[in-house]
Amino acid sequence: MSKNLVQYIIMRGDLAKSSKWNAGALVAQACHGVSAVLHLYYNDENVQEYLCDVDRMHKVVLEISDLNSLMELETKLKNKGIHHKTWIEQPENEATCLVVKPYPKEDVAEFFKDLKLFNKKL
Repeated sequence: MSKNLVQYIIMRGDLAKSSKWNAGALVAQACHGVSAVLHLYYNDENVQEYLCDVDRMHKVVLEISDLNSLMELETKLKNKGIHHKTWIEQPENEATCLVVKPYPKEDVAEFFKDLKLFNKKL
């Protein structure tokens, strides 16, 4: 890849503390979000470049504290024109994660600088 493309996945930390969201359920949420955003933006130049070298994809999984914080981040990204997908799990109608389409790291890293790696003991 010529660009330093990265895909950010933002997981709600409060779900990891809830007994109804085990490790498998949380991983599934991230997978749903990634699949959705790659589908939605499939024809995007960055997405196509990212998918050309599947053995070198770069993803960063970060934690955000709760639903309100996730929605604030979603609003900030929308206002700045950063393409993403907030995954809403059904039938629970619960926003579980937010996934950004692949971007050059320098274009989007500022939005995530205050978040830590998702590192929950499950």
